[in-house]
Amino acid sequence: MQIFVFALLTLFAEIIGTIGGFGSSAFFVPLASYFFPFTMVLALTGLLHIFSNLSKLILFYKYIHYKIFILLGIPAILSVIVGAILISWSPAQYAELALGIFLCAGSIFLWISSNFQITPKPMNMIYGGIISGFLAGFTGTGGPIRAITLSAYTLNKNSFIATSSAIDMGVDISRAIIYINAGFFTTEYSELILILAVIAFTGSWLGKKIVSKISNTQFKKIVLILLLIIGISEIIKSSL
Repeated sequence: MQIFVFALLTLFAEIIGTIGGFGSSAFFVPLASYFFPFTMVLALTGLLHIFSNLSKLILFYKYIHYKIFILLGIPAILSVIVGAILISWSPAQYAELALGIFLCAGSIFLWISSNFQITPKPMNMIYGGIISGFLAGFTGTGGPIRAITLSAYTLNKNSFIATSSAIDMGVDISRAIIYINAGFFTTEYSELILILAVIAFTGSWLGKKIVSKISNTQFKKIVLILLLIIGISEIIKSSL
């Protein structure tokens, strides 16, 4: 029964992550932490995202924005390694609190200032990549930071999802290797690998169906609302 509930919640996180374009970890990490130790959750998150991003790339690969992928993705991949190494001996509570505050403030600001756009300078994308990558390795979820960076650019919904997924693939392969080598994943949960793979492909497919029925304006509003909800949940979780 516990595995069934876990699978349903993971599917929900995957669908929402696909619609939002930032991956499922923002929802998956706090939900999965009720079922498994935090270090195990980090390992499961890395594995889920590898399957998830593979499915999204199959569905949306034609829409990848390669310039943003390079400028945002390479710094993210490098910084996720630092974050994943540090989490092996550091508590993530304060990082989760900072993440929650940033998400709430950022999403509210972008909602109020609907015409605001980050200047498309290389350094802005590099900074976004560094922050999102580090938090992905340290707290298990950095996609929302990347979503705030991407949401300020004039990307259509398909390009948003494709570019975010391409960056996330490199990030998750890097951190999954570190987590597994650190012993975060235990063999007693090996059966979850197949479950995560099925959920990743199913959730991405369902998410794509929903995305195809909403406009770019509606899509951006949904992203900001989801980011605000995630930010509030991170603040609450870090204070427990």
